[in-house]
Amino acid sequence: MTMTLSELNALDPAAFVQALHGIYEHSPWIPERAAAQRPFASVAALKQALQKVVTEATLDEQLGLIRAHPELAGKAAIAGQLTAESTNEQAKSGLNLCSPEEFTILHKLNADYNAKFGFPFILAVKGPTGNGLSRQAIIDTFSRRLKNQRADETTECLRQIHRIAEMRLNDLLGVKLEFGPQVMQWAETLAQWSDDEDGLTCAYMTDAHRKTASQLADWMREAGMDVHIDAVGNVVGRYVSPAPGAKMLITGSHYDTVRNGGKYDGRLGILLPIAIVRHLHQRGETLPFNFEIIGFAEEEGVRFRSTFLGSNAVTGHFDLSLLDTADSQGITIREALKAAGHDPAGIPAIARKREDVLAFVEVHIEQGPVLLERGLPLGVVTAIAGSSRYLVELTGLASHAGTTPMNMRKDAAAAAAEIVLLVEQRCAQAPSLVGTVGQLSVPGGSVNVVPGACKLSLDIRAADDGVRQAAVRDVMDGVAKICARRQIEFKAEQIVEAAAAPCSPALMQRLGDAVERQGLPRFDLLSGAGHDAMAMAALTDVAMLFTRCGNGGISHNPLETMTADDADIAAQVFLDFLRSFPSEG
Repeated sequence: MTMTLSELNALDPAAFVQALHGIYEHSPWIPERAAAQRPFASVAALKQALQKVVTEATLDEQLGLIRAHPELAGKAAIAGQLTAESTNEQAKSGLNLCSPEEFTILHKLNADYNAKFGFPFILAVKGPTGNGLSRQAIIDTFSRRLKNQRADETTECLRQIHRIAEMRLNDLLGVKLEFGPQVMQWAETLAQWSDDEDGLTCAYMTDAHRKTASQLADWMREAGMDVHIDAVGNVVGRYVSPAPGAKMLITGSHYDTVRNGGKYDGRLGILLPIAIVRHLHQRGETLPFNFEIIGFAEEEGVRFRSTFLGSNAVTGHFDLSLLDTADSQGITIREALKAAGHDPAGIPAIARKREDVLAFVEVHIEQGPVLLERGLPLGVVTAIAGSSRYLVELTGLASHAGTTPMNMRKDAAAAAAEIVLLVEQRCAQAPSLVGTVGQLSVPGGSVNVVPGACKLSLDIRAADDGVRQAAVRDVMDGVAKICARRQIEFKAEQIVEAAAAPCSPALMQRLGDAVERQGLPRFDLLSGAGHDAMAMAALTDVAMLFTRCGNGGISHNPLETMTADDADIAAQVFLDFLRSFPSEG
């Protein structure tokens, strides 16, 4: 039996608690403490209130809540002693249909988990879409989380409990997600096209990239947009306004991926607004401005080590000399574009005129744990950190590992190790400053040879360009001193120098207001990752809306995840933002 939020708000306290008795397993104290906060303005506000009760509870109360949950495919399930809600959820993932081997595996995992942590393993087995995880996915998650520390796993169990409660509340209140499930399904469809058989890799102008572009174009057309793929490979959909002389509000993100990446990085910011336009088109609703969605063809730099090719073309800052840049197979960008049917000569014509554009607003998965740790589905971005990236080559002297005395070695790998620690130490000195050596290799290395060469990458980011540049200088000075002391030659090639991009306060306010109208608190945060909005800041005012990233905030990884509920409320916020946005900005 379902009820409306208004009906729930109108119940007396005892009836309110009874109505929510199945939301948090055997824990009536949660709705009891939340009851006084009624009336709730939205389902999102109700979810936040219940979650806050748990967050503010004592550790003993939180552990009691965790222990109130049954094991997955455990004794209670076999004996038919689960609550109706748990029975339904476990059946949704086929846990009632486990093979003898699967039961044995789960029984062992349950025992090991309880022995290590002292409470049962909690997982929202209906998954990010609500359609149910596969039994193998459950077992894989179980095995992965068994490696966690107790404090981290306690926190993760509470997050899973909140996700379970969210879906149970949806069922109780008859919530139908307008956008989220479609966005998630589209992301799954795109993930089938990959340069690699295992995992998702979609590099610039590969077959997988071209198929992805074609599919995005099809979905844009079906949503009611005028569509074309431009000379650099951007997929451009325009929802035309009937207003005379209408300007352009642009949104979008990139559809290329890193190697073995996630399904939502970049692509969420294309798929979500397509779902919104489809909704508007079905209603016969237009906007007082032209609304353009751009699936930027390249942002990650995987194939040609040149980032923001798509968005730089839109801003008029595409460096045409890059067309002669070659990939590892010797194929240039120019050749790759022509092979895909594009005319590189048309790239300059892609540039938009500043006077025609109202703003650029990007929706993106956070790619970090900040929103997750605060239990918030959305955040308003304040700025995108600037980035300095280098490739560093160290040249020492290869020599026999057994006969070369330690004090006579010119060990390039040992110098690299010292540089890694230098970066770690220097970039820990400011709150928004981060430094990473993400690539490290010993070309032609052998177990019995002192390394004569080493290659490494260097990535330094900060919200403040002065802080970043000071760190770069210090690190480079440190590299020079390390190499001089160790008699190592070095060469540093800068491959990226991107200034920090502050978001427009006015656009941030509009996004924040839309978040609050959904019954959520506004939360502002910095983006440490680079985004197309950085490049678009050269053309117009920019803003970003972040959605929560699951699995501890992991991104650029197959474990990257989010939920249909979070995608849905992000779409609701963005739709509200569009409807309230003035035609003149």
